[in-house]
Amino acid sequence: MTDESDAPVHLYGDPFDSGFALAHEHHMAADYETAYAVYEELLALAESLEDSPDVRFLRAHLLTDFTSVLLDASDFPGAEETVHRARALLDGIASAPMGPHGRQLWLEILLRTLLAGSDLLRRTGRLDQALARLDEATARLPEFDDPDGLRGSEIGLGRMLLLMDRGEWGAAEEQAALLLSTTAATAAETVPRLLTSLGVICSATGRFDEAEDCLARADDAFRALGDTGEQQTLLVHRAGIAIRRGELDRAERLLAEASAFFEEQRRSGELAVCEQSRSFIAAQRGDTAGASELIAASLERFAQLGAAVAAADAMLLGAQHSYERGDIEAMKRLAQDARDVYQAREIHERCAQVDLLLARTLEDHLNRTDHGDHEPRSIDHALSLAVPAALTLAAARHDFVTAHARSQWLELADDAMRLAFRLAARRQDQGLLFELVEHRCAGAALARGGPSASAASPGGTALFPDAGRKVHGCTDGGAMTLDGAAAEAAASAGLRVAPPPKVRMSSESGRVALQEYIAAAEFRYRRRIVDEDEVPFWTTDELTSRPVVQIRLADAGDLFMTWTWAGGAQGFGTGQGPAAEVDRAVAELAHALPGAGQGAEALRRALTTGALAGHDTEHRLAHTLAGALWPQELTTQIRRVSERAGRPLVRIQPSPRVAQVPWELLAVDEGDVRLIDLADVVTTAPTSLRRQNTAGRPARDTGPVVLVLDPRVPGFRADSPLGSVLGPPGSDPELLSLVQDRLDAGAVEPSLGAPAEAFRRTDLDRDWLSGVLRAGARRLMYVGHVSGAPVEGGQSEDGTLHLCCGPDSAGLTEPVRTHRPLSAKDLLLGTLPVRADGEPGALIWPAPPRVALIGCESGGDLRFAESFGLATAMLHNGAELVTATRWVLPTSFAFHRLAGLPESLRPLSEAITAVDTAHEHLDPVHRLGRWQREQLDRWRAGGRIEHSPLLWAALTCIVV
Repeated sequence: MTDESDAPVHLYGDPFDSGFALAHEHHMAADYETAYAVYEELLALAESLEDSPDVRFLRAHLLTDFTSVLLDASDFPGAEETVHRARALLDGIASAPMGPHGRQLWLEILLRTLLAGSDLLRRTGRLDQALARLDEATARLPEFDDPDGLRGSEIGLGRMLLLMDRGEWGAAEEQAALLLSTTAATAAETVPRLLTSLGVICSATGRFDEAEDCLARADDAFRALGDTGEQQTLLVHRAGIAIRRGELDRAERLLAEASAFFEEQRRSGELAVCEQSRSFIAAQRGDTAGASELIAASLERFAQLGAAVAAADAMLLGAQHSYERGDIEAMKRLAQDARDVYQAREIHERCAQVDLLLARTLEDHLNRTDHGDHEPRSIDHALSLAVPAALTLAAARHDFVTAHARSQWLELADDAMRLAFRLAARRQDQGLLFELVEHRCAGAALARGGPSASAASPGGTALFPDAGRKVHGCTDGGAMTLDGAAAEAAASAGLRVAPPPKVRMSSESGRVALQEYIAAAEFRYRRRIVDEDEVPFWTTDELTSRPVVQIRLADAGDLFMTWTWAGGAQGFGTGQGPAAEVDRAVAELAHALPGAGQGAEALRRALTTGALAGHDTEHRLAHTLAGALWPQELTTQIRRVSERAGRPLVRIQPSPRVAQVPWELLAVDEGDVRLIDLADVVTTAPTSLRRQNTAGRPARDTGPVVLVLDPRVPGFRADSPLGSVLGPPGSDPELLSLVQDRLDAGAVEPSLGAPAEAFRRTDLDRDWLSGVLRAGARRLMYVGHVSGAPVEGGQSEDGTLHLCCGPDSAGLTEPVRTHRPLSAKDLLLGTLPVRADGEPGALIWPAPPRVALIGCESGGDLRFAESFGLATAMLHNGAELVTATRWVLPTSFAFHRLAGLPESLRPLSEAITAVDTAHEHLDPVHRLGRWQREQLDRWRAGGRIEHSPLLWAALTCIVV
């Protein structure tokens, strides 16, 4: 028997109690042979005792502990025998008379036997049977006195490992995080194993720094326990991270150290994992023969152990090596054998990995050889494998709780999607490319329920098997249900998203984008690819007064574009920008912009020497962007439509890579013809965005204009980072005139006695904003600080507005000094995550039809794979149009101080007035575009910095 830390306690008297302690000591030191000898001696002694229920219990206890040693030593046949004997002995005494204490002891050993049996079944690929053992343990748990939840945590750990073995990374990560938050610190062995598993999950899904941190914490805990074996296993996991980072020399050193230890301990399972990793390294270095030799040795070890899934992973890696050697038949045989194993165990995402391998090899073969008349059939076959598999891997991100985890997963899964796009382009299939772009641009929607029941796919697109899947992986009904603090932590961890909606390509035929491939993916891999909702790829019912073209762009290595005309014009097309050209053009633009968080020096550079600071350099940049991003064919169509039907409206949904591009500026024709010279331009949000139903709200066209102008942020002086953006109240005549115009035109919130009272107020917090928006407003104009979320973090919902909220204001963002910002997550989720009677953000802050967010990069949502930032949140909450900025805005003070502009000129004030005027106009897009054309004409004529596109081209209107 053990105490809460699994250290032996006195129960049977010597020599058994001291024998248990000695065996445990050798086990922790990874001295398995000596531990075997101790247990065999104790078992022999127990067998010599007169038979009784107590003696049978002693034997079962010895056998259960012996099983744990055998499992750690990868002796699966031996473990199978001992765990079976232990269970038979326990069942045999189940009905024997026991007191309350004796019953608890019996339940303790039974639970440990069930957990050991589940672990054995999992490691040998019998996943359904392993889950059944955990279910049995769960059913027994209510009888067991487990005040600290230690055995419950072990059952949860077992379920999480099963999720990992099935490749359900999102669900596994969520369960690991919840278990870590609820497992008692006294669970000295469970906690480091949870940390290890979480590290493997992070590594497999591309978050290497987090993975290293988890493994370091696990290493500290195992060292404190004296668990030498687990410390060596951590070396293998660290080697896996090094391989993914491309640090092959470091990985090789770690594997060499671990292999020497496992060789000495004769731990063949761990040695097989090391051989897999070393095989991958050898292949990366071009040593095909060495790689094949290592993978063959690994496969033989796994086969001897009966570790079917691990053996299948070795077959898959071997298939890749076989192809590299030119042995196509061996590649096909190994790949199919691996797929058969995965299929039988319903590890569907590994099936997808096999299909991707086959599709990649087909593409590679097409590149190497002339298929002649058979090429179309070969491409069709490759597409039939690649597209469903790519859709499946992309859809796996919906299992993750946080946008950061989903964005990192997409970086891995996107390799498969790039393959699908390449094959479609090779077939010159405009229809398929169109549908791929439409599906890709549909985006993710906020989930309306709990976690997705579908599975996540395995770690990454490379066919390197994860070490954690071999040495240590629920299906419906198997997940733990946690509540209280754990449930609250889960609710506030991040935004859950659902798969994109079905995109209906034609109202007549009812065709859904990629419908054949979606059906194939959902059938083969048992994963939901699209939501039940169905949306038209473009709603054109209201677009009858003028010609309109909808443009969508998708990142898939190259930049892919589709466009469709409506409003009296007809036609469609596709375009493709080579990745190198696109990246070069975007990099030039980024260098010209003042980057978020880069300080005054970056702003000085942008205003003085950057490409947007001078007309000639800006003109060259505009040509560079157009050459990389814009098809000449589309310019020709715009000219023809304009001549026949008037100035068209260009609706652009950019991909994240090109979301900061000022499309209006593109030099789309000879000379200095810009896109804004030919058309009005508006940005569109993904089709998955669900605007809230505004029926039943107060009138949206007769309410007041809500003005939030340079609110005072608690804890920040006027000259501090979150200080004034418009200067002292009353010092700007143009802005005072703007406020007076609004007062003359109708109601304004907040109530003002004079225009100057609109600026630097201290009473404009989130509660006030909620009140005026709930009461009904026709417009909202915010001018102030916006803090954008870092794009690399993937969480657009972390973007914030800075109102007058103190630290005690309820919200989902941590305070900054004595101020709590209002985040996009607040606007979307409201108080649902923190209160049982909470309300969604759309009820707390219902957005009026037109919203202006004039602050640094307030429209940065579209730079993220998931657009849930401030502008999108306003659209979600009911806005029909949001005017926001693509990049960091220079203030008028910055123009004065850094560019030498006279203080009498206030470019930012002019831009604010232009937006305000546009939002009062029947067609705000056209009206703002007219002002931007006027600014462009002044820029062409004089090249003065106050007319630079650095300010006015940052503004864009965003619609659904």
